[in-house]
Amino acid sequence: MRAAKDYIVFPLDLPTVEQAARYVKRLSGHVGVFKVGLELFTRGGNRVLQTIRNESDAKIFLDLKFHDIPETVRRAMVQLAGWKVDFTTVHCGESKRMLEAAVSGSAGNVSVLGVTVLTSVTADEIGRAGFEKRYADNIADLVNLRARMAKEAGCAGVVCAGGEVKMIKETFGDNFIAMVPGIRPAWSIGEQDDQKRVVTPAAAIKSGADYLVIGRPIRDAEEPETAAEMVASEIEEVL
Repeated sequence: MRAAKDYIVFPLDLPTVEQAARYVKRLSGHVGVFKVGLELFTRGGNRVLQTIRNESDAKIFLDLKFHDIPETVRRAMVQLAGWKVDFTTVHCGESKRMLEAAVSGSAGNVSVLGVTVLTSVTADEIGRAGFEKRYADNIADLVNLRARMAKEAGCAGVVCAGGEVKMIKETFGDNFIAMVPGIRPAWSIGEQDDQKRVVTPAAAIKSGADYLVIGRPIRDAEEPETAAEMVASEIEEVL
């Protein structure tokens, strides 16, 4: 059985490798996965990945959200697959062929997750982007459509909001990974949060989430280790 901390993904949303390294050292043993996004990877490249490997036994999620023509994505994924990371992301977008190219390029060396609909996106924005009204009225339908594309393309799972996890699991099975951003413990939710479709750790785990991306509530705490332990305790109660 997985430990509660193994569900926690901590995003290293920091501008330098040195700042990221401090959080890796403090949170190693308190979280299961460190996520490296565009800001940090643009600055530190493979050096930040090596820093995580040197300082922690946690898994690595390289969240680059590829979105390009299939052959470009395939070739980029071939390079990424050599970096010894555990997860990466590709936007589901418009083309299943792009997702298939990503899976092909990964050669089974990294778990490819399809990004369905970003958790910062609102129904109004979906409508103004030109999607059919039924998708604006029910974002979960668009998530389901894109998750099906990812599943059929051979992706290991998807990135989706916590409120969509139950649907994903019921439709595509327990082995289809649900990586969930927009996780906010009840004690941390603020009015200025730019994540719109948020849920608590307990609610996400109850729905079947496999990994919970939790950034600011841990990063901005006076004692990040204590905040991570509080989240793990909430997860443990549900498990």
